Amino acid sequence: MKTPLTDKDGEVRELTDDDVSRMRPLKEALPEALQRSIGQRGHQRRPAKVKTSIRLSPEVVEHFRAEGHGWQSRIDQALKQYIQEHGEGKSRP
Repeated sequence: MKTPLTDKDGEVRELTDDDVSRMRPLKEALPEALQRSIGQRGHQRRPAKVKTSIRLSPEVVEHFRAEGHGWQSRIDQALKQYIQEHGEGKSRP
């Protein structure tokens, strides 16, 4: 008899050698409808953002982090709004 992998609370127990020996490759376990290129991203709906490193003043980071999850996206939105209000491509002397 197989021992369940999870308890009544949904906690996963430690796998045994017997558990591992019964495992199948993912391509065999997944239904065909779900088998696209495993490990590759699908079509992106929006352009990917550019990964960068930026140094911000502590008060800016504290302000946006205080609003909770998504603080980096809110900084991105604030910068986009700045571009709209001050003109795209205009440089300061």
